[in-house]
Amino acid sequence: MGLGGMEYKDYYRILGVDRNASLEEIKRAYRRLARQFHPDVNPGDKVAEERFKEINEAYQVLSDPQKRRQYDVLGRGWHQWQRSAASGGFEDFARRWFGQAGPGVQFVDLDDLFGRGSLADLLEAFFNIGQPRARTTYRRARRGKDMEVAVELTLEEAYHGATRRVRRGDGRVITAKIPPGARTGSRIRLSGQGEPGRGGGPPGDLYLRITVKPHPIFRQEGDDLWRDLDLDLYTAVLGGEVAVETLDGPVRLKIPPGTSSGKTFRLRGKGMPRPGRPDRRGNLYVVARVQVPSRLSAREWELFEELARLQGRAAS
Repeated sequence: MGLGGMEYKDYYRILGVDRNASLEEIKRAYRRLARQFHPDVNPGDKVAEERFKEINEAYQVLSDPQKRRQYDVLGRGWHQWQRSAASGGFEDFARRWFGQAGPGVQFVDLDDLFGRGSLADLLEAFFNIGQPRARTTYRRARRGKDMEVAVELTLEEAYHGATRRVRRGDGRVITAKIPPGARTGSRIRLSGQGEPGRGGGPPGDLYLRITVKPHPIFRQEGDDLWRDLDLDLYTAVLGGEVAVETLDGPVRLKIPPGTSSGKTFRLRGKGMPRPGRPDRRGNLYVVARVQVPSRLSAREWELFEELARLQGRAAS
């Protein structure tokens, strides 16, 4: 027997379908059974008539998504719930149904659990059952969704930091500060700049997905920068000082005599700022590319020939 002494009816068994049956399966089962037990097909058969009523009753519940959900949750308390919905006795029903306990189970004071006078509102909000009196709407607070926007920077902007006016997916424009050290593939989080929350929930975050454009001179490898330096033959042979452009401005680089093409010089702390630690930087590596003159004057040609003869004598 169910709650309140009313016999429990298994609507799924009555229609001969599984509890996970789709709405289409329920409809097919109902049409088949309704034809089989219809009073016009079984005139004077009281058993078939009662069976037909049960089939219709089961179909009325299981074909309605809201009623079916209530029936699945309440089970044997379904019919008592229906009577309570008609009479407004939600709290009486709840205390009888949810306050039941089996052997060895302690009873729960539902007023302490839900708060006196609010239990009916809670059940109404859960099952969406209308009542003549005013009803409180319960909405679950939800955090807003995160958003992502693609941002393209020059290497100079990534080095020094930058600001960007960013248009979000909802059309709103905000000014975003991008710290030094950003690199391709990094994501910068702007807290609370995503979609608004729902039901009083907090907003989501906005992420900037960074791409650093290729530079005509510098190549970035992690925290380090690399660049080539064209070096004339005479400076490579005799040595000297040359000006080297960095992202922080020009510096003087000492070239030792006899520098060959491909020699690499390291300039400490002239690379990219480290993400989150702009006071710490990588290095700049300068690769010498010795330029051999393609055109020589007559005098230069004579001098190179003289050097070649001297080199030959030294070798002999």
